[in-house]
Parts: sequence; structure tokens; C-alpha cells
Amino acid sequence: MSRADDIYRATCRQILDHGVWDTDYDVRPHWEDGTPAHTVKAFGVVNRYNLAEEFPIMTLRRTAFKSCIDELLWIWQKKSNRVSELNSHVWDSWTDENGTIGKAYGYQLGVKHQYKEGMFDQVDRVLYDLKHNPHSRRILTNIYNFEDLHEMGLYPCAYSMTFNVSGNTLNAILNQRSQDMLAANNWNVVQYAVLTHMMAQVSGLQVGELVHVIADCHIYDRHVPMVEKMLQNESFPAPKFIMDPSIDNFYDFTVDSFSLEGYQYSPFSEKIPVAI
Repeated sequence: MSRADDIYRATCRQILDHGVWDTDYDVRPHWEDGTPAHTVKAFGVVNRYNLAEEFPIMTLRRTAFKSCIDELLWIWQKKSNRVSELNSHVWDSWTDENGTIGKAYGYQLGVKHQYKEGMFDQVDRVLYDLKHNPHSRRILTNIYNFEDLHEMGLYPCAYSMTFNVSGNTLNAILNQRSQDMLAANNWNVVQYAVLTHMMAQVSGLQVGELVHVIADCHIYDRHVPMVEKMLQNESFPAPKFIMDPSIDNFYDFTVDSFSLEGYQYSPFSEKIPVAI
């Protein structure tokens, strides 16, 4: 069965059975009807996915694989904050009057910085180091820019990626300050698994582990019945991840460069409300 399902079940059970509720506190998130969106959470969750063995997409319900990749490329390849350049509506609630999410996510990755080798944005610096200095311990990105937080539609949730080469294997750590387990957990895992595969291929490396570190790992109050029901769903074997092997330039990947072979999943018909 899918290892991603096993990890997801264990994390949700940890939260539901041993988590801490914030119902006694005033909280920022709210539901569309204005009701406070409370959560039950676990602190400091660390999940490990061996990408060389299995692609970590859950089968307890469908994860929208192509939409995940579309958003990933919007952030990491287009380095965009303009919602019209994204083919989904996941950012609609945080869009400003200019049609952007402010100086968030892709915007931060596209800002150039001075290094001794010249000017690079954060993505190009990672690509440079993986090819020219792969055993550096300084290959990372960070989009939690305190100077620009007041101009962001949403403070970054998944805010930092650290890339580390061991021998000829690329491993990565995704740091996340906050994680909505029902709406976003596997979405983020799939995205950054794909990113790690991309970085490895264009750098001539083998893919290794993705380690996902979550500070505040939570389930919203209105999601609890949905999660409990979904955890009872049948799990299927992980599908085969396919990436165009001919691509050696990070910026040549498109959504169509990726596919899944044999992706089976349990039905899940509930509409997931999103806290804003």
C-alpha cells in the first residue's frame, strides 16, 4: 500500500488522538460565514519520504497532480505572484486589487541578490550550486522575508527548501510553519517531491529523500468529520511517477512533462471548506 497513506494516517491520528485545541483563544482564520476557524494540532511533525522508492501521492483520496505541478511551476519557474498566470483558483481568496498575492511566494524567489559569483535569484542560485558546488551546505531558499510581510496576501506557509547532496544523491528538507492537513498536506508533499526530482535530474544527480518539517500541523474543526471518514478509505499501491528524461534545463519543464502511471484512489465527494 501507499507509504504516503501510512504517513498521512499516522499524522492525522497523532493530531486527533493527542492534539491540542485552540478553542479557548481568539484566532485569525475564519470561515466564509465569519465563524472563527479553530484547530486541533500537533507541534513539530517530521515526515520522511524516500523518493527513490515511491512517489508520495496519497490514495485515500485523489490529489490533483497536474494542478499541484501547475502551482509549483508558477512559483518556482515563472516566479510569479499574478493569479491570472495560474490555472487554478487556490489563491483567489488572497488576491489583491492588482490581481496579485503581493510580494509573496514566486515574487520572493525572483528577486536577485548579489553573490561573489554575480547576481542570482534564489532558484538560479540553487541550480548554480548544485552543478558547481554540489557538496555545499548552503544550498537553500527562504521566502519568509520579514521586510515584505506587510505586502503579502498570505504569509508563506511552506517557506524554505534546503537541498543537500550526499555522494550522488539529492535530498531535500521542506520547512513549513503551518499545515492544513486536509486541504493542503499531500498537495505540498507532491509539489516538493516533484521539485526535488526536477532539481536532481537537471543537476545530474539521483533523487533521494524529501523530509517535511511542520511546526504547526493541524486539522480545522469543520474538517474533523471528513478526516475521520477519509482515514477509513481503502489504500492502493503508489503509482509510478514519470518525468520526461530528456529535459536538462529547469526552465524547459511544463505541466505535461510529468505523469502518473496506475494512479488509483478512493472516492471522496465532500467539498472541503477553506479557512481564510
